[in-house]
Amino acid sequence: MSERKTVSGNFFEDFRLGQVIHHATPRTITTGDVAVYNGLFGPRFAVQSSDAFAQSVGYPRAPVDDLLVFHVVFGKTVPDISLNAVANLGYAGGRFLKPVYPGDTLKAESEVIGLKENSSRKTGIVYVRSRGFDQTGAAVLDYMRWVMVRKRDESAAAPAEKVPDLPAQVEPPALGAGWPSLNIAAYSNELAGSRFRFGDYDAGEKIDHIDGVTVEDAEHMIATRLYQNTARIHFNAFTESKGRFGKRLIYGGHAISLARSLSFNGLGNAFHVAAINGGRHVNPLFAGGTVFAWSEIVAKADVPGRGDVGALRVRTIATKDRPCADFPCKQGDEYDPAVILDLDYWVLMPR
Repeated sequence: MSERKTVSGNFFEDFRLGQVIHHATPRTITTGDVAVYNGLFGPRFAVQSSDAFAQSVGYPRAPVDDLLVFHVVFGKTVPDISLNAVANLGYAGGRFLKPVYPGDTLKAESEVIGLKENSSRKTGIVYVRSRGFDQTGAAVLDYMRWVMVRKRDESAAAPAEKVPDLPAQVEPPALGAGWPSLNIAAYSNELAGSRFRFGDYDAGEKIDHIDGVTVEDAEHMIATRLYQNTARIHFNAFTESKGRFGKRLIYGGHAISLARSLSFNGLGNAFHVAAINGGRHVNPLFAGGTVFAWSEIVAKADVPGRGDVGALRVRTIATKDRPCADFPCKQGDEYDPAVILDLDYWVLMPR
């Protein structure tokens, strides 16, 4: 009998603490990828939009959008980590370590840092630390996430249990290293589209980003394919019609990118996502929903060794089918039903 050539992905009982997985397939990022990403999400941050602007402030050319880097690295991990996932639950300790430019090739590896079977015994939580590397072997991204994964056999013994200690935030000294220093004198507020810089923001300030974007099936499937993310829950209407939601679920990263792009209206000079402190996909998003967003400036920090930029700790809340003029978030201990994303991250902004 010939050996089976296809794979069904890892189920919860297949994971082991300390397991290191080297993910297929290396991916060269091209200007075509950047154009598709821009067409899907419409980000307008000047450093990533214009070679001329980026070169004027100290980059060799426009770097790839930070979240495109995140999604490509994330996509590498899906066949091994979350092909059989019920849901991606959250993120912590994410750091963007150096710029990625068109022509760079990314690959990824993950270490299993935690496992916990759920009481139903149908699923378990898998915690991983994933890292992305460029063609030189230099790390470009490092983050942790946890995901609920189905069991192949509900009666199977669970792997050894451990819930890892996750950092509450990335500390400011870890921000900004590996990135070019800005030529502040050449940084044009007019070309960047905002006159507000680091000193113009206050901790506790809330910003309604005003605009909304309706999500279409075709767009989110193109985006998820762009990242080579193979999770069935996003693509297979035949199986998902019988699944938990009765239809395809939009990849949570799609909401992250939409919220980031919407945040330009109010945070136009937040040119670089330096770190992801934490995040939750609170409620599912489906095609036809309209995404809105608002942000709170949680804290401000100096970046050691960087007099050109400061760091804003931003909490962005994205909603579906609800404008954010009243800043919907939680109702007591529970989230407002409209909230789909709660993301805590650091951005760099010129002084």
